[in-house]
Amino acid sequence: MTKYSDIIDHPHYQSKTRPHMSMLQRAAQFAPFAALSGYDEAVHETERFTDVRVDLDEDEMALLNDKLQYLYVAKGSHPHVSITYFVKDLSKEGGSYETITGTVKNIDSVFFAVIMDDGTLIPIKDIYAIEM
Repeated sequence: MTKYSDIIDHPHYQSKTRPHMSMLQRAAQFAPFAALSGYDEAVHETERFTDVRVDLDEDEMALLNDKLQYLYVAKGSHPHVSITYFVKDLSKEGGSYETITGTVKNIDSVFFAVIMDDGTLIPIKDIYAIEM
């Protein structure tokens, strides 16, 4: 006589009053408990890379200043340009460089920003390069 010989040939019990649980529901019942909510998001955030802001030297700043002066004079003709600028990351140190291509609507000398036709406002202090 074996250890379970008294029940080995009996059919699997199923309740007659409750519906049978699907395999997905049964698996969810034994899913791991997330004791540290938000931990996965924090790990992914620290894995995300950001660029370090590059400071321009005097020659690059002078060239950029010349291009900005040209854009200020030619703003009425809406010159078509590509501007690469630094966007600060809101959640961690650093940021990323973005390039926008379009026409210049205005150069605001009060807020020190280039305003593109699509409404994008680019602070002059964040501009890295201008291609005309």
